[in-house]
Amino acid sequence: MRRHSTAPASRTHRAASPWLFLLPGLAVVTAFTLYPFLTTVHQAFTDTRTLTGGSWVGLENFRTMLDDEQFSVGLRNSLLYVVMVVPCTVLLPLLLALLVRKQIPGVTFFRAAFYTPVVASVVVVSLIWAWMLDDRGLVNGILSFLGASPVAFLGDQWLLLFSAMALTVWKGLGYYMIIYLAALANVPPELHEAAAVDGAGAVRRFLSVTVPAVRSTMVLVGALSSVAAFKVFSEVYLLAGPTGGPAGQDTTLVMLVQRVGTGLNGRVGYASALSLVVFAITLVLMLLVLRADRREEPT
Repeated sequence: MRRHSTAPASRTHRAASPWLFLLPGLAVVTAFTLYPFLTTVHQAFTDTRTLTGGSWVGLENFRTMLDDEQFSVGLRNSLLYVVMVVPCTVLLPLLLALLVRKQIPGVTFFRAAFYTPVVASVVVVSLIWAWMLDDRGLVNGILSFLGASPVAFLGDQWLLLFSAMALTVWKGLGYYMIIYLAALANVPPELHEAAAVDGAGAVRRFLSVTVPAVRSTMVLVGALSSVAAFKVFSEVYLLAGPTGGPAGQDTTLVMLVQRVGTGLNGRVGYASALSLVVFAITLVLMLLVLRADRREEPT
């Protein structure tokens, strides 16, 4: 009789044990991710400010975006960032991984050198680039030495934005290179040998063997870099300044969220609505990348 009475309790304890282990993690996710997200969704439909509560305004914040010139500028810059940065971060790290995967003397040094920007602080790296691209910085000093006119990298709207893109690509090369190195290690060398026997050159082997073998990894890198590029903040903020470059023309959406949602009189409701737009576009970008991957899969 005692065995029968304790059996249901034992089954209950076994069923509850996994949830007890998950409870701390679920509590952290709920407190720092789920609750802030739900709060942002609610505030997006209110006129909440930093020091005052807000009332329900429905879709008014989203209607305001349609007439907000800074929103149009931020959306344009963020989408342009994705279009320019993502192809570079998908292709260049793959080529870099092909170069450093060869077992030659000194290759470990080059792997470490290429990965160093990844572990460096984005603030420190951005400040170094700002100093280099300044009117009196290293790059213009070299141009002056060569007899060329100085270039206003940080004073021109488009040059500043493309400089920030170059910084983003350069800093992410080592991170994505490591991902590609792991994928290339799983490519059977017999495939390259067979292609070489058939007379395929280096470019042909790259397109016919390497790219198909790491296509899923390229999709992963594309998804990660798309999200990172669209939500870029630090690089542009530190190069362009809080105002977003000349006349605010280099502002991105995340910079706009930070600008309108902070301060003693910050428009928290409007910033929350902007955050929802950033979230929605980011989700669409990821779905487009995954859909393109499924379309390319053989049936």
